[in-house]
Amino acid sequence: MIRSAKPSDSQFAVPLIIQAMGELAAKFANSNDPTIIFNLFEHFFKQKENQYSYQNTLVFTADKEILGTINAYDGGMLLSLRNNFIDYLSDHHPLKNFYPEPETQQGEFYLDTISVHPKAQGKGIGKALIKAGINWGEQLGHRNIGLLVDQNNKRALKLYEKSGFIIKNEKTFTGGEYYHMVYTII
Repeated sequence: MIRSAKPSDSQFAVPLIIQAMGELAAKFANSNDPTIIFNLFEHFFKQKENQYSYQNTLVFTADKEILGTINAYDGGMLLSLRNNFIDYLSDHHPLKNFYPEPETQQGEFYLDTISVHPKAQGKGIGKALIKAGINWGEQLGHRNIGLLVDQNNKRALKLYEKSGFIIKNEKTFTGGEYYHMVYTII
């Protein structure tokens, strides 16, 4: 079952968001300490109106266990959703003058993170979350659903292509090389 996340889901949802972000999570936390990284993203998951908020997250549950997450939002809202996150990093994680490039833009519903627990991978949960993200964007009136995928992540690239996403262009984001992929709702 896929449902909207709640703040109380943080213990299970946050590790999945961090898993999806990979080394970006450590860059944002300015630390490789798993506890510091978890605490940062848990703080924002429980808050409203930021890109990592429970408000912008759906969870996939089975037997009352969270096995997957998708985090998404209106791309035109990225900078406003990101502002308090960047300010917090500056105040609490010594990242001064840290302004990551925008990974999305106006006119796009952006799938920021998609993650499936390792024990549940290969069972169609990722595909179900992607479909839910597309439907979510469409319900909000969007016609373009976008995401970034690391150019070296061939498995995810294949999944997104099978889900109907096409590579629109390439983007550099916080020093990494990504494909910007778009699904267009007809």
